[in-house]
Amino acid sequence: MLKTFRMGGIHPPENKISEKQEIEVLAIPPKVFIPLSQHLGAPAKAVVAKGDTVKTGQLIAKGEAFISANIHSSVSGKVARIDEIADTGGYKRPTVVIDVEGDEWLESIDRSEAIVRDFSLSQKEIIAKISEMGIVGLGGATFPSHVKLMVPDGKKAEVLIINGVECEPYLTSDHRLMMEKGEQIMIGAKILMKGLGVNRAFIGIENNKPDAIEYLSGLAGKYEGIEVQALRVKYPQGAEKQLIKAMTGREVPSGKLPIEVGAVVNNAGTAFAVYEAVQKNKPLFERVVTLTGKSVKKPSNFLVRIGTPVSALIEASGGLPGDTGKIIGGGPMMGKAMTGLEVPVIKGTSGILIMPQAESLREEPMNCIRCAKCITACPMGLEPWLIEKLVLVEDFERAEKERVMDCIECGSCHYTCPAGRPLLDYIRVGKSRVGLMIRNRAKK
Repeated sequence: MLKTFRMGGIHPPENKISEKQEIEVLAIPPKVFIPLSQHLGAPAKAVVAKGDTVKTGQLIAKGEAFISANIHSSVSGKVARIDEIADTGGYKRPTVVIDVEGDEWLESIDRSEAIVRDFSLSQKEIIAKISEMGIVGLGGATFPSHVKLMVPDGKKAEVLIINGVECEPYLTSDHRLMMEKGEQIMIGAKILMKGLGVNRAFIGIENNKPDAIEYLSGLAGKYEGIEVQALRVKYPQGAEKQLIKAMTGREVPSGKLPIEVGAVVNNAGTAFAVYEAVQKNKPLFERVVTLTGKSVKKPSNFLVRIGTPVSALIEASGGLPGDTGKIIGGGPMMGKAMTGLEVPVIKGTSGILIMPQAESLREEPMNCIRCAKCITACPMGLEPWLIEKLVLVEDFERAEKERVMDCIECGSCHYTCPAGRPLLDYIRVGKSRVGLMIRNRAKK
């Protein structure tokens, strides 16, 4: 019997339109826009200035805070300016703008296709290398990967989980990466195991990717301690807590991190980036991005340099469809609508979804009928209808007691609501306000 998590969850249409499209290298644009905040935590601080010449892979901003990440140039050329540029959500962020001049890489980067299997770095050296190369979680959360490997005193890591679930509809970048870079992912997993000090790793893949399950299962036999587990399709199984529950049976307590139950989760793309960082000395300056949609002429999986405008991906996929209603950064469940086509691809950009006008319009919300479908669907055991009402009347103290901060923002409640209530929108507002309350309490 296939494993899955027990509480809540839904089954939206998968729409994996681009799953058979092999990864294609996208042409380098004439100009890139590289934000200094592409990760959770404090923004990195620029170490270049206007007029500086940079090479591909060169450090351009240093993550100096405990939770931060280094940023590297994805191209060679000249720094045109450091400016405030709008991100995918429309917020202006400090950004290094580089005019491209050729593609000259740092000599220290191994550009060969040869797979490097052996590594001799110590646990501390692995963590330092991952930090130096600016690796963050590529599943969307963008948490600095080196911090995940620094297990707090009093805690013990027992198992590494590689997340190959990719449960978000439409997205296929992880699927293609597993099919085309499977051995490198295995080596990356072994490196992460040593960095954590564990001898067990599970790779979780939903059974709508039978080719990836078969391929990686065959590879796993060569790598001691790594096991591939097939999972039953269920959204949001790619969320950390749900994946840990499905694969280990352990439940992360409310308000706690996965290390509380001895688990650390890394995305399949992150494992590949770790391989490139440690074995090829290559910083994280490019990633695989899915460009898809029902009306897109050529749904694709592109290898994209960080800082490339989204318009370049759309053009390479046949142009913007005439019936476009919304462009979403990410998938339809957890992604967010973009404010324009010139926003740059960043480390956390797993996909760009172009939705037709007919599917992008929200229903007019009606009164809640207390059907409890949102409660049944919630994988965290929350009461979304109640939290929405508390936010509407600004009772944030009660919202905190109702565990609004436990919401993983999967959107299952909104998806199932027959009244079309914008439940997730209000919950996000509640999380923002309650989070501010918690931070202010901590200062006193």
